[in-house]
Amino acid sequence: MYKLILKPIFFLFSPEQAHHLAMKLFKMVLSFPIINLFLKNIYTIENERLTKEILGLKFKNPVGLAAGFDKDGKYLDVLPHLGFGFVEIGTVTPKPQDGNPKPRLFRLPKDEALINRMGFNNAGVQSLVEKLIIWKNTRADVQNQYPSVIIGGNIGKNKITPNEEAVKDYEICFEALFNHVDYFVVNVSSPNTPNLRELQDKEPLTKLLSSLQVLNFQKEKPKPILLKIAPDLTNSQLDDILEIVKNTQLSGLVATNTTISRDNLQTDPLSIEAIGAGGLSGKPVKNRSTEVIRYLREKGEKNMVIIGVGGIATATDALEKMAAGADLIQIYTGFIYEGPGLVKKINRALLEKN
Repeated sequence: MYKLILKPIFFLFSPEQAHHLAMKLFKMVLSFPIINLFLKNIYTIENERLTKEILGLKFKNPVGLAAGFDKDGKYLDVLPHLGFGFVEIGTVTPKPQDGNPKPRLFRLPKDEALINRMGFNNAGVQSLVEKLIIWKNTRADVQNQYPSVIIGGNIGKNKITPNEEAVKDYEICFEALFNHVDYFVVNVSSPNTPNLRELQDKEPLTKLLSSLQVLNFQKEKPKPILLKIAPDLTNSQLDDILEIVKNTQLSGLVATNTTISRDNLQTDPLSIEAIGAGGLSGKPVKNRSTEVIRYLREKGEKNMVIIGVGGIATATDALEKMAAGADLIQIYTGFIYEGPGLVKKINRALLEKN
């Protein structure tokens, strides 16, 4: 139904408009209990064999939604019904910010890809905390209507915050969200905030992660912290990342974010040039993401958790990521092109494989 009816309609609108329209539509239909149950039955698979205990958490299945889709926690009452085992919200920053000027999200249908330069547009961490509190209270009241789902918090810095003061921004988000999410992801790899990727360099990254771990280990029950990295890093830089993960006792890595590369695209080069800057996601990043995952698994500590993301559009893509070494996977662009049925297809393939 999605690919034949809904997707052609959504693609008549700009990507941002289509995103909000789709989620509002799902929210509306879920307000009817019969449709609520119907969608849950269509899109979810409940099977103990899909369960994974990782990061000290119990995931009902290993398929998650990547950060960026629900930056402000607006759709937490919708997304669990689409079969996800976990949802990563954010990237969130201490203060609200509008992000970059529109248009800032572009479809590349020939490549089944997106280019975005959103720029961490979000309503700020306090707004997100309020939504998480409301969501958890609602779930407590009508538990049977809400499938269980792990929530990750993806944190970043405000655009106006200089890199020299970035640590404070991440600390603010960490402290504010600590009691409301199950794990954290530190985002220093988005190409859409000026100079942000400089924080991936060894010295500033070590300082940032060490500072967060100091706060974390002061808690009665520390939370897992992972680092999201770019696919554009060299093997030497990946080696530095692995050393930092070990030295800071980080729980793991999310590999990978969007790429600044424009290699091997089917879309007309003039159209690509007209779009301009931004991070590329979808099928074109699939192979590089898998290469990075495989390298990290071979070179990293055995207990290091890897969440694989980048170019997953089929169940085969998902299995490939896990064969390369991913413990869990996330989808985003494939979800937009293939629809919510993709989650169930992946979970069904995992059951068949096992």
